Amino acid sequence: MKQYFKSIAFLLLVVPMFLFADEAATVANPAEETAKAIQTLTVGLDTLWVLVAGMLVFFMNAGFALVESGFAQSKNTVNILAKNFIVFAAATFSYWAIGWGLMFGDGTPYFASEGIFFLSGLDNSPALGDDYKGVYSSMNWTGVPLLAKFFFQLVFAATAATIVSGAVAERIKFHSFLIFSFILVAVMYPFTGHWVWGGGWLASLGFHDFAGSTVVHSVGGWAALAGAIVLGARKGKFLPDGRIKPILGHNMTSAALGTLILWLGWFGFNPGSTMGVGDGSVMAHVIVTTNISAALGALASTVTAWIILKKPDLGMILNGTLAGLVGITAPCAIVSPTSAAIIGAVSGVLVVLSVLFFDKMKIDDPVGATSVHLVCGIWGTLAVAIFGYEGSPAGVDVPSILTQLYGILAIGGFTFVVSFILWFVLKLAGGIRVSEEEEMSGLDLGEHGAEAYPDFNIRVRG
Repeated sequence: MKQYFKSIAFLLLVVPMFLFADEAATVANPAEETAKAIQTLTVGLDTLWVLVAGMLVFFMNAGFALVESGFAQSKNTVNILAKNFIVFAAATFSYWAIGWGLMFGDGTPYFASEGIFFLSGLDNSPALGDDYKGVYSSMNWTGVPLLAKFFFQLVFAATAATIVSGAVAERIKFHSFLIFSFILVAVMYPFTGHWVWGGGWLASLGFHDFAGSTVVHSVGGWAALAGAIVLGARKGKFLPDGRIKPILGHNMTSAALGTLILWLGWFGFNPGSTMGVGDGSVMAHVIVTTNISAALGALASTVTAWIILKKPDLGMILNGTLAGLVGITAPCAIVSPTSAAIIGAVSGVLVVLSVLFFDKMKIDDPVGATSVHLVCGIWGTLAVAIFGYEGSPAGVDVPSILTQLYGILAIGGFTFVVSFILWFVLKLAGGIRVSEEEEMSGLDLGEHGAEAYPDFNIRVRG
């Protein structure tokens, strides 16, 4: 009887252990569950930051629209707003259809050959490093989902196209600009972007551009310069006797507000390029260097304009701020705040001198886009080698100035030549410039049949 009770007791103790073995194992390993929860939280936090930063960059479209329309004549406001609005829609489709794949798909050091169309490539993001299995391996350093990577890079691509809009404003046909923007974002921008951010040949040389002084801004600047040259100047800008006639913007309130929006957007543009939160040190460093450079760009352009033009010209102050932001975009993660101040100050001086230089060369850029984005983009890319230091929060090797110069020339040469050819082909195919009559009466009526300020027109009643 005693043996019988022992057997019953054994079964009551042992059988439940087998029945609930899995549950017991789970409860017995809380460390594994905690690690999984931390990993999930990390991915979620990084994804949230990347998407919010991308939204800030998207909002820069509003800044560009306000700056460009403010610097232009009132009769062209509808046209400029329409261009700045539609360019993001065109960029979204073209970058989704082909641009992303050409930029980040695996392939050769010069061009991608896998996962090109419609985000169709194999991908297991947010897996990192060697755990990543897919065709977008150049982006395996950031632990966020594929669509978060795509959205953030999309808003950068759209920025490059938006830059072009300002330089060709007030005389370009709407459809010609739309076609050029589509091709720029679908092919040209991602082609050179692959060389740097897609793990291409410039990246292997050590070329560094953290957030796009060259990859984004100079590319847009080179394309804009080619367009301005092929288009020619606005009527009345350069007089027969050699004098330059200023064509004043109609709304400096709009331009100033737009610049402030762009300044805000850059707090997504630069620190968002970390594409992860980490311990927050890199993000904080980038935000501070970005802000300091913008501030010194504004101050330096004010002083420079005051000396040369004898007045603290508001347009120059605004462009000086943007110049400081463009100049710090490449080196923001690997330079000190003091160096950022120098970079911004030099950018502020350069943009004033550059605007005057392009006027002397009879290259008409209504908003100074080539001076801000091209000239200061080149300066910022060189500043990486001049001011970068090895112990920076980003922890990257500082390239030589020759490496940076080599990348500037390669990307600039390709973009300018291809852009010039494309603009010229569009000119031959159907023309890229509106008629003289449309230009004089305004593109709002000629291109869109609408006016931005109809209530301010004086009408003769019959």
